[in-house]
Amino acid sequence: MGETERDQIHALTTILNNLDALVYVSDMNTHELLFLNDYGVERWGEPKQRKCWQVIQSNQTSPCEFCTNRLLLDEQGQPNGIHVWEFQNTANGHWYQCRDQAIEWIDGRIVRLEVATDISDRKQLEQDLIAARQHAEYLADTDPLTQLNNRRAFFTLAQQVINESKRQPKPLSIMMLDLDHFKDINDQYGHAAGDTVLTYFADVCRQSIRESDIVARIGGEEFVVFMPNTTRDQALTLAERLRNNIDQCRIPFQQHTIQTTASIGIADSPDGNVELDALLSRADHQLYQAKDKGRNQTC
Repeated sequence: MGETERDQIHALTTILNNLDALVYVSDMNTHELLFLNDYGVERWGEPKQRKCWQVIQSNQTSPCEFCTNRLLLDEQGQPNGIHVWEFQNTANGHWYQCRDQAIEWIDGRIVRLEVATDISDRKQLEQDLIAARQHAEYLADTDPLTQLNNRRAFFTLAQQVINESKRQPKPLSIMMLDLDHFKDINDQYGHAAGDTVLTYFADVCRQSIRESDIVARIGGEEFVVFMPNTTRDQALTLAERLRNNIDQCRIPFQQHTIQTTASIGIADSPDGNVELDALLSRADHQLYQAKDKGRNQTC
């Protein structure tokens, strides 16, 4: 090797060692590390003739399952271009964007060259944005007091079930619930007591319905439970269980104990071929029938 060539290699090594990124070369067959720049040495230690997965990763007893070597060669075993991917390093937990390619090494063999840039800050920002979007969606679909679905979420979820039932006929039922004499609670104990009662009522609803049912607060003291694949008789059984659970509830508020009841109206569609507004209207009519008949009952 001539002096000029040695100078060129020294200059190239100097450049690679000053990059703010991991650069390494490993044997495609044995995985032995042939070169690791200073960035890699500072973070993972000296290669000491170890294999790439022994140095750069942790808790590895064999080549990484996610190794991209197989993607860097064509069917004839020749380099086929650059493969760009992202992964979370198992040793330090940082995220890296990797640019891998097969190249011809100084001794003529085909080796793997990887340049990996730390993108942990970008990944954290992406995750923060995803979490913020999910939280915003949750707030948009959730009643802030009871943490139940709100009116918007209810119409979206119920309509999805009805659309599916129109394709594959299944019975649907719905119950409208209204707390009896709720205004009297607010007038006698104050609005904080009313909020406490609504929160307790929401908890009773959660505990009384099935996982497949959709429960929502759609008004002040008005709630709705949408019951997929449920006949009228099944809905009546569920409604009576819920009504009885509410009737037995004793709600502590300051030095008081508040008791409340609920009136329930049920409507159903034997084959699910129904418009949501029509089903709600029928259930609402039955709810007022329950109230006209003395409250604390199901119609």
